[in-house]
Amino acid sequence: MSRKKIILVGPVYPYKGGISHYTGLMYRELCKKHDVEMLSYKMQYPKVLFHKEQRDYSNDSFKIENTNYMLHTANPFNIIKTARYVRKQRPDLVVIQWWHPYFAPCYYLLGKFMGRQNLVFVCHNVFPHERFPMDRFLTRLALRQGSHYIVHAAKEGKELQKIKSNPDYIVTPHPTYNAFRFEGMSKEEARKRLEISQVEKVLLFFGYVREYKGLKYLLQAMPVIIEKEDKVRLLVVGEFGADRDEYRQMIEELGMQERVTIIDRYTPDREVEQYFAASDLVVLPYVSATQSGIVQVAYGFTKPVVVTDVGGLPDVVNDGKTGYVVEPERPEAIAEAVLNYYREGKQEIFEENIRKEAYRFSWERMGEVVDGMMD
Repeated sequence: MSRKKIILVGPVYPYKGGISHYTGLMYRELCKKHDVEMLSYKMQYPKVLFHKEQRDYSNDSFKIENTNYMLHTANPFNIIKTARYVRKQRPDLVVIQWWHPYFAPCYYLLGKFMGRQNLVFVCHNVFPHERFPMDRFLTRLALRQGSHYIVHAAKEGKELQKIKSNPDYIVTPHPTYNAFRFEGMSKEEARKRLEISQVEKVLLFFGYVREYKGLKYLLQAMPVIIEKEDKVRLLVVGEFGADRDEYRQMIEELGMQERVTIIDRYTPDREVEQYFAASDLVVLPYVSATQSGIVQVAYGFTKPVVVTDVGGLPDVVNDGKTGYVVEPERPEAIAEAVLNYYREGKQEIFEENIRKEAYRFSWERMGEVVDGMMD
Protein backbone atom coordinates (compact mmCIF):
# COMPACT_ATOMS: atom_id res chain seq x y z
CA MET A 1 0.00 0.00 0.00
CA SER A 2 1.33 3.44 -0.96
CA ARG A 3 1.62 6.09 1.73
CA LYS A 4 -1.68 7.81 2.47
CA LYS A 5 -2.54 11.12 4.10
CA ILE A 6 -4.22 10.65 7.50
CA ILE A 7 -5.45 13.29 9.93
CA LEU A 8 -5.72 11.94 13.47
CA VAL A 9 -7.97 13.90 15.85
CA GLY A 10 -7.89 13.51 19.63
CA PRO A 11 -6.08 14.31 22.86
CA VAL A 12 -2.33 13.88 23.02
CA TYR A 13 0.51 15.11 25.26
CA PRO A 14 0.32 17.23 27.39
CA TYR A 15 -3.27 16.11 28.01
CA LYS A 16 -3.60 13.51 30.76
CA GLY A 17 -5.19 10.11 30.64
CA GLY A 18 -5.30 6.81 28.84
CA ILE A 19 -6.94 8.12 25.67
CA SER A 20 -4.17 10.68 25.28
CA HIS A 21 -1.61 7.86 25.58
CA TYR A 22 -3.64 5.77 23.13
CA THR A 23 -3.77 8.56 20.55
CA GLY A 24 -0.03 9.16 20.78
CA LEU A 25 0.77 5.48 20.32
CA MET A 26 -1.69 5.19 17.42
CA TYR A 27 0.02 8.15 15.76
CA ARG A 28 3.42 6.49 16.08
CA GLU A 29 2.16 3.26 14.54
CA LEU A 30 0.35 4.91 11.63
CA CYS A 31 3.41 7.03 10.83
CA LYS A 32 5.35 3.88 9.95
CA LYS A 33 3.38 3.56 6.70
CA HIS A 34 1.58 6.86 6.17
CA ASP A 35 1.85 10.65 6.35
CA VAL A 36 -0.04 11.51 9.52
CA GLU A 37 -0.97 14.90 10.90
CA MET A 38 -1.82 15.02 14.61
CA LEU A 39 -4.66 17.48 15.22
CA SER A 40 -5.40 18.06 18.90
CA TYR A 41 -7.18 20.54 21.14
CA LYS A 42 -6.52 24.16 21.87
CA MET A 43 -9.19 23.61 24.55
CA GLN A 44 -10.45 20.15 25.47
CA TYR A 45 -12.95 20.69 28.32
CA PRO A 46 -14.19 24.01 29.75
CA LYS A 47 -12.98 24.47 33.33
CA VAL A 48 -16.60 24.83 34.48
CA LEU A 49 -17.13 21.15 33.50
CA PHE A 50 -13.71 19.75 34.37
CA HIS A 51 -12.24 21.34 37.47
CA LYS A 52 -9.01 19.31 37.65
CA GLU A 53 -5.84 20.13 35.79
CA GLN A 54 -6.15 18.64 32.30
CA ARG A 55 -2.48 18.84 31.33
CA ASP A 56 0.69 17.26 32.69
CA TYR A 57 3.98 18.63 31.37
CA SER A 58 6.13 16.59 33.76
CA ASN A 59 6.79 13.79 31.27
CA ASP A 60 7.06 14.26 27.53
CA SER A 61 7.66 10.62 26.62
CA PHE A 62 4.32 10.56 24.77
CA LYS A 63 4.94 13.90 23.07
CA ILE A 64 4.14 14.08 19.37
CA GLU A 65 6.27 16.63 17.57
CA ASN A 66 4.50 19.10 15.29
CA THR A 67 1.07 18.45 16.81
CA ASN A 68 -1.43 21.00 15.55
CA TYR A 69 -3.30 22.24 18.64
CA MET A 70 -6.02 24.13 16.81
CA LEU A 71 -9.39 22.66 17.84
CA HIS A 72 -11.45 24.49 20.49
CA THR A 73 -14.24 22.05 21.32
CA ALA A 74 -16.68 24.70 22.58
CA ASN A 75 -16.16 27.42 19.95
CA PRO A 76 -18.30 26.84 16.83
CA PHE A 77 -16.39 29.40 14.76
CA ASN A 78 -13.12 27.66 15.58
CA ILE A 79 -14.62 24.24 14.83
CA ILE A 80 -15.82 25.39 11.40
CA LYS A 81 -12.40 26.92 10.69
CA THR A 82 -10.76 23.62 11.71
CA ALA A 83 -13.16 21.65 9.50
CA ARG A 84 -12.28 23.79 6.48
CA TYR A 85 -8.60 23.30 7.24
CA VAL A 86 -9.09 19.51 7.25
CA ARG A 87 -11.01 19.68 3.99
CA LYS A 88 -8.21 21.68 2.39
CA GLN A 89 -5.68 18.95 3.28
CA ARG A 90 -7.67 16.42 1.22
CA PRO A 91 -6.79 13.48 3.50
CA ASP A 92 -7.39 9.88 2.53
CA LEU A 93 -8.65 9.19 6.04
CA VAL A 94 -9.73 11.17 9.11
CA VAL A 95 -9.56 9.24 12.40
CA ILE A 96 -11.35 10.68 15.44
CA GLN A 97 -11.18 9.42 19.02
CA TRP A 98 -14.66 9.14 20.59
CA TRP A 99 -15.40 8.51 24.25
CA HIS A 100 -17.95 11.05 25.56
CA PRO A 101 -21.04 12.88 24.24
CA TYR A 102 -19.58 16.20 25.37
CA PHE A 103 -17.72 16.17 22.04
CA ALA A 104 -20.87 15.55 19.97
CA PRO A 105 -21.61 19.17 18.94
CA CYS A 106 -17.95 19.71 18.10
CA TYR A 107 -17.65 16.57 15.98
CA TYR A 108 -21.06 17.16 14.39
CA LEU A 109 -19.91 20.56 13.10
CA LEU A 110 -16.52 19.16 12.17
CA GLY A 111 -18.16 16.47 10.07
CA LYS A 112 -20.65 18.83 8.42
CA PHE A 113 -18.12 21.44 7.36
CA MET A 114 -15.12 19.33 6.36
CA GLY A 115 -17.04 17.83 3.44
CA ARG A 116 -17.36 14.19 2.46
CA GLN A 117 -14.43 12.43 4.10
CA ASN A 118 -13.52 8.83 4.76
CA LEU A 119 -14.17 9.24 8.49
CA VAL A 120 -13.31 6.66 11.15
CA PHE A 121 -14.48 6.92 14.74
CA VAL A 122 -12.41 4.96 17.26
CA CYS A 123 -15.07 4.28 19.90
CA HIS A 124 -13.44 3.76 23.29
CA ASN A 125 -17.03 3.50 24.47
CA VAL A 126 -20.11 4.30 22.40
CA PHE A 127 -22.09 5.59 25.38
CA PRO A 128 -20.45 7.08 28.49
CA HIS A 129 -19.73 5.01 31.59
CA GLU A 130 -22.04 7.22 33.62
CA ARG A 131 -25.19 7.82 31.61
CA PHE A 132 -27.12 11.08 31.60
CA PRO A 133 -30.18 12.57 29.83
CA MET A 134 -29.64 13.32 26.13
CA ASP A 135 -26.50 11.19 25.87
CA ARG A 136 -28.13 8.89 23.29
CA PHE A 137 -29.25 11.81 21.13
CA LEU A 138 -25.83 13.47 21.29
CA THR A 139 -24.00 10.23 20.51
CA ARG A 140 -26.18 9.58 17.48
CA LEU A 141 -25.72 13.18 16.30
CA ALA A 142 -21.95 12.74 16.08
CA LEU A 143 -21.37 9.10 15.25
CA ARG A 144 -23.87 8.76 12.43
CA GLN A 145 -21.47 10.79 10.28
CA GLY A 146 -18.81 8.10 10.36
CA SER A 147 -17.86 5.93 7.38
CA HIS A 148 -16.20 3.26 9.53
CA TYR A 149 -15.89 2.46 13.22
CA ILE A 150 -13.37 0.70 15.43
CA VAL A 151 -14.65 -0.75 18.71
CA HIS A 152 -12.78 -2.76 21.31
CA ALA A 153 -15.59 -5.05 22.47
CA ALA A 154 -18.41 -6.96 20.79
CA LYS A 155 -20.85 -5.34 23.20
CA GLU A 156 -19.84 -1.92 21.88
CA GLY A 157 -20.62 -3.05 18.35
CA LYS A 158 -24.16 -3.87 19.48
CA GLU A 159 -24.42 -0.45 21.13
CA LEU A 160 -23.33 1.17 17.86
CA GLN A 161 -26.09 -0.65 15.99
CA LYS A 162 -28.66 1.00 18.24
CA ILE A 163 -27.85 4.44 16.84
CA LYS A 164 -26.91 3.64 13.22
CA SER A 165 -28.34 1.10 10.82
CA ASN A 166 -25.79 -1.43 9.55
CA PRO A 167 -22.66 0.44 10.64
CA ASP A 168 -19.37 -0.65 9.04
CA TYR A 169 -17.35 -1.56 12.12
CA ILE A 170 -14.64 -3.91 13.24
CA VAL A 171 -14.09 -5.29 16.71
CA THR A 172 -10.42 -5.43 17.63
CA PRO A 173 -8.81 -5.67 21.08
CA HIS A 174 -7.52 -2.56 22.79
CA PRO A 175 -3.76 -2.57 22.08
CA THR A 176 -1.26 -3.02 24.87
CA TYR A 177 0.28 -0.03 26.63
CA ASN A 178 3.89 -1.22 26.76
CA ALA A 179 5.29 2.30 26.53
CA PHE A 180 5.38 2.72 30.32
CA ARG A 181 8.48 0.51 30.64
CA PHE A 182 10.87 3.38 31.05
CA GLU A 183 13.42 1.68 33.32
CA GLY A 184 12.86 -2.05 32.87
CA MET A 185 12.34 -2.18 36.63
CA SER A 186 12.31 -5.58 38.34
CA LYS A 187 9.79 -6.53 41.00
CA GLU A 188 12.52 -6.38 43.63
CA GLU A 189 13.63 -2.88 42.59
CA ALA A 190 10.06 -1.59 42.48
CA ARG A 191 9.23 -2.92 45.93
CA LYS A 192 12.39 -1.48 47.38
CA ARG A 193 11.46 1.91 45.96
CA LEU A 194 7.92 1.66 47.34
CA GLU A 195 9.12 0.26 50.68
CA ILE A 196 7.12 -2.94 50.26
CA SER A 197 8.41 -6.20 51.68
CA GLN A 198 9.80 -8.66 49.15
CA VAL A 199 7.86 -11.51 50.76
CA GLU A 200 4.44 -9.86 50.54
CA LYS A 201 1.88 -10.81 47.90
CA VAL A 202 0.79 -7.60 46.18
CA LEU A 203 -2.50 -6.86 44.45
CA LEU A 204 -2.98 -3.65 42.44
CA PHE A 205 -6.06 -1.54 41.77
CA PHE A 206 -5.02 1.26 39.42
CA GLY A 207 -6.71 4.35 37.98
CA TYR A 208 -9.30 6.94 38.83
CA VAL A 209 -11.57 5.67 41.59
CA ARG A 210 -15.20 5.80 40.46
CA GLU A 211 -18.20 3.93 41.79
CA TYR A 212 -18.63 1.88 38.62
CA LYS A 213 -15.11 0.47 39.06
CA GLY A 214 -16.26 -1.57 42.07
CA LEU A 215 -13.36 -0.94 44.45
CA LYS A 216 -15.62 -1.61 47.43
CA TYR A 217 -16.04 -5.24 46.34
CA LEU A 218 -12.28 -5.73 46.21
CA LEU A 219 -11.98 -4.20 49.68
CA GLN A 220 -14.70 -6.55 50.95
CA ALA A 221 -12.76 -9.48 49.47
CA MET A 222 -9.58 -8.60 51.36
CA PRO A 223 -10.54 -10.12 54.77
CA VAL A 224 -11.40 -13.40 53.01
CA ILE A 225 -8.06 -13.38 51.19
CA ILE A 226 -6.08 -12.47 54.33
CA GLU A 227 -7.75 -15.24 56.31
CA LYS A 228 -6.38 -17.91 53.94
CA GLU A 229 -3.26 -16.33 52.46
CA ASP A 230 -0.86 -14.51 54.74
CA LYS A 231 1.08 -11.36 53.87
CA VAL A 232 -1.19 -9.97 51.14
CA ARG A 233 -1.16 -6.23 50.43
CA LEU A 234 -3.51 -4.21 48.22
CA LEU A 235 -2.20 -1.09 46.48
CA VAL A 236 -4.92 1.38 45.49
CA VAL A 237 -3.29 3.88 43.17
CA GLY A 238 -5.41 6.68 41.72
CA GLU A 239 -7.36 9.84 42.40
CA PHE A 240 -10.48 9.56 44.53
CA GLY A 241 -13.53 11.77 44.15
CA ALA A 242 -15.69 13.25 46.88
CA ASP A 243 -16.35 9.77 48.31
CA ARG A 244 -12.77 9.13 49.46
CA ASP A 245 -13.78 9.26 53.14
CA GLU A 246 -16.35 6.52 52.57
CA TYR A 247 -13.65 4.21 51.26
CA ARG A 248 -11.31 5.02 54.14
CA GLN A 249 -14.10 4.32 56.60
CA MET A 250 -14.79 0.98 54.91
CA ILE A 251 -11.13 0.03 55.20
CA GLU A 252 -11.19 0.83 58.92
CA GLU A 253 -14.42 -1.10 59.51
CA LEU A 254 -12.91 -4.12 57.73
CA GLY A 255 -9.76 -3.82 59.84
CA MET A 256 -7.59 -3.59 56.72
CA GLN A 257 -5.61 -0.43 57.56
CA GLU A 258 -2.35 -2.39 57.67
CA ARG A 259 -3.11 -4.31 54.48
CA VAL A 260 -4.33 -1.57 52.14
CA THR A 261 -2.02 1.18 50.88
CA ILE A 262 -3.70 4.16 49.22
CA ILE A 263 -1.90 6.56 46.88
CA ASP A 264 -4.62 9.15 46.33
CA ARG A 265 -3.36 11.25 43.42
CA TYR A 266 -2.89 11.33 39.68
CA THR A 267 0.04 9.11 38.67
CA PRO A 268 2.53 10.76 36.29
CA ASP A 269 3.57 8.54 33.39
CA ARG A 270 7.06 7.85 34.71
CA GLU A 271 5.68 6.63 38.06
CA VAL A 272 3.31 4.05 36.55
CA GLU A 273 6.01 1.42 36.12
CA GLN A 274 6.88 1.03 39.78
CA TYR A 275 3.33 0.08 40.79
CA PHE A 276 2.82 -2.53 38.06
CA ALA A 277 6.35 -3.91 38.44
CA ALA A 278 5.82 -4.31 42.21
CA SER A 279 2.53 -6.19 41.86
CA ASP A 280 1.70 -9.84 41.31
CA LEU A 281 -1.85 -9.45 40.09
CA VAL A 282 -3.93 -6.50 38.81
CA VAL A 283 -7.59 -6.49 39.85
CA LEU A 284 -10.44 -4.74 38.01
CA PRO A 285 -13.60 -5.42 40.05
CA TYR A 286 -15.79 -3.27 37.78
CA VAL A 287 -19.58 -3.15 38.10
CA SER A 288 -19.94 -1.88 34.53
CA ALA A 289 -17.48 -1.26 31.73
CA THR A 290 -16.96 -1.02 28.01
CA GLN A 291 -13.28 -1.96 28.01
CA SER A 292 -10.35 -0.76 30.06
CA GLY A 293 -6.87 0.38 29.20
CA ILE A 294 -5.74 -0.84 32.62
CA VAL A 295 -5.83 -4.45 31.42
CA GLN A 296 -3.57 -3.45 28.55
CA VAL A 297 -1.15 -1.62 30.85
CA ALA A 298 -1.00 -4.78 32.97
CA TYR A 299 -0.31 -6.93 29.90
CA GLY A 300 2.42 -4.47 28.91
CA PHE A 301 4.16 -5.52 32.12
CA THR A 302 3.16 -9.19 31.59
CA LYS A 303 0.97 -9.01 34.68
CA PRO A 304 -2.12 -11.24 34.87
CA VAL A 305 -5.46 -9.74 35.82
CA VAL A 306 -8.68 -10.49 37.63
CA VAL A 307 -11.64 -8.85 35.87
CA THR A 308 -15.40 -9.03 36.21
CA ASP A 309 -17.70 -10.35 33.52
CA VAL A 310 -18.92 -6.95 32.33
CA GLY A 311 -18.67 -5.09 29.03
CA GLY A 312 -15.64 -5.95 26.94
CA LEU A 313 -13.39 -7.07 29.81
CA PRO A 314 -13.95 -10.83 29.20
CA ASP A 315 -13.03 -10.30 25.53
CA VAL A 316 -9.40 -9.56 26.41
CA VAL A 317 -8.85 -12.05 29.24
CA ASN A 318 -8.33 -15.73 28.51
CA ASP A 319 -9.93 -17.10 31.66
CA GLY A 320 -7.57 -19.40 33.52
CA LYS A 321 -4.67 -18.58 31.18
CA THR A 322 -3.95 -14.83 31.24
CA GLY A 323 -6.09 -14.08 34.28
CA TYR A 324 -9.52 -14.77 35.73
CA VAL A 325 -13.02 -13.63 34.82
CA VAL A 326 -15.41 -13.53 37.79
CA GLU A 327 -18.98 -12.45 38.43
CA PRO A 328 -19.40 -8.75 39.26
CA GLU A 329 -20.38 -7.48 42.72
CA ARG A 330 -19.24 -10.71 44.39
CA PRO A 331 -16.33 -10.23 46.81
CA GLU A 332 -16.13 -13.98 47.41
CA ALA A 333 -15.55 -14.60 43.68
CA ILE A 334 -12.71 -12.06 43.61
CA ALA A 335 -11.19 -13.66 46.70
CA GLU A 336 -11.39 -17.15 45.22
CA ALA A 337 -9.64 -16.05 42.02
CA VAL A 338 -6.82 -14.38 43.96
CA LEU A 339 -6.41 -17.39 46.22
CA ASN A 340 -6.35 -19.78 43.25
CA TYR A 341 -3.60 -17.74 41.63
CA TYR A 342 -1.34 -18.02 44.66
CA ARG A 343 -2.28 -21.58 45.69
CA GLU A 344 -1.70 -22.99 42.21
CA GLY A 345 1.46 -20.99 41.52
CA LYS A 346 0.19 -19.54 38.24
CA GLN A 347 2.65 -16.67 37.81
CA GLU A 348 5.05 -18.16 35.26
CA ILE A 349 2.48 -19.87 33.07
CA PHE A 350 0.18 -16.83 33.05
CA GLU A 351 3.06 -14.55 32.10
CA GLU A 352 4.06 -16.90 29.28
CA ASN A 353 0.47 -16.97 28.00
CA ILE A 354 0.38 -13.17 27.97
CA ARG A 355 3.55 -13.10 25.87
CA LYS A 356 2.02 -15.57 23.40
CA GLU A 357 -0.90 -13.19 22.80
CA ALA A 358 1.34 -10.20 22.13
CA TYR A 359 0.45 -9.85 18.43
CA ARG A 360 -3.28 -9.90 19.10
CA PHE A 361 -2.86 -6.84 21.33
CA SER A 362 -0.18 -5.13 19.27
CA TRP A 363 -0.23 -1.69 17.68
CA GLU A 364 0.94 -3.41 14.49
CA ARG A 365 -2.41 -5.20 14.44
CA MET A 366 -4.22 -1.89 14.97
CA GLY A 367 -2.30 -0.36 12.07
CA GLU A 368 -3.50 -3.21 9.83
CA VAL A 369 -7.10 -2.54 10.89
CA VAL A 370 -6.81 1.12 9.91
CA ASP A 371 -5.13 0.19 6.61
CA GLY A 372 -8.14 -1.99 5.80
CA MET A 373 -10.42 1.02 6.05
CA MET A 374 -8.56 2.73 3.20
CA ASP A 375 -8.77 -0.19 0.72
